[in-house]
Amino acid sequence: MIHPTAIVHPSARIGEGTVIGPSVIIDADVEIGENCEIRAHAVLTGCTKIGDGNQIGYGVIIGAEPQDSAYAGAKTFVEIGNDNLIREYVTIHRGTKEGSSTKLGNNNFIMAGAHIAHNCVVGNHVTIVNNCLLAGYVQVHDRAFLGGAVVIHQFTRIGQLAMVRGQTRLGMDLPPFFMAVSTNTVCGLNRVGIRRNGYNLGQRKWIQRAYHLLYLEGKNRQQAVAAMSVEPESLSREVCLIRDFISSTARGICRSLQSKDLKQAEATEIE
Repeated sequence: MIHPTAIVHPSARIGEGTVIGPSVIIDADVEIGENCEIRAHAVLTGCTKIGDGNQIGYGVIIGAEPQDSAYAGAKTFVEIGNDNLIREYVTIHRGTKEGSSTKLGNNNFIMAGAHIAHNCVVGNHVTIVNNCLLAGYVQVHDRAFLGGAVVIHQFTRIGQLAMVRGQTRLGMDLPPFFMAVSTNTVCGLNRVGIRRNGYNLGQRKWIQRAYHLLYLEGKNRQQAVAAMSVEPESLSREVCLIRDFISSTARGICRSLQSKDLKQAEATEIE
């Protein structure tokens, strides 16, 4: 199952059923699980561990040194879960500090040309569209969607089921279920994603209420968080998720798009 032109170090560990394509390079400290497909010209290097059922596309590079001037040759890692689809020319770099890792969970779809920098943590069922750039230490939570050519500043967090529209630039945290556009700007809820993931009407209304408290009622962040803790909706798991995400921000959260029409639309009842 290894093409004769591939270069695979004798110490690399390759799982049963994995196919290694032409001109692939796999270094000594790489571990690949079962039933993976490594397509032509991919390079897997460093201390990289890849789970089962992954497809690694043409020209992908995983485990190369971080693009960090502070990196001084420390032993660092890339950890990738199961059933990920990683398309052409994606780059995923290993961590910077000794013993640290860049992590990718399960069932993610990483499209062509995307870059996941050192020490990023990407959850499960995340979609990262073509040419997205994630700087160091970015966190992308489960089921988030990043549109084409999105740029994420280091240490920024993208919440669960959040959506970032194409060509958006983020250097502030985007709370769960919200939608971002332009530069550090929220433009409403990820309504389609919320519905598609099975949230019922009551849950969707709780999410909308949290959005209103944060952006539409003239409260500052601390006041909105306090309101989410005392209102009946605070019993909702979704509101708790939003509240805890906001409370733990280090970079601040994205501001609201200042638009009368948007505010009027978001003030209507969610369906």
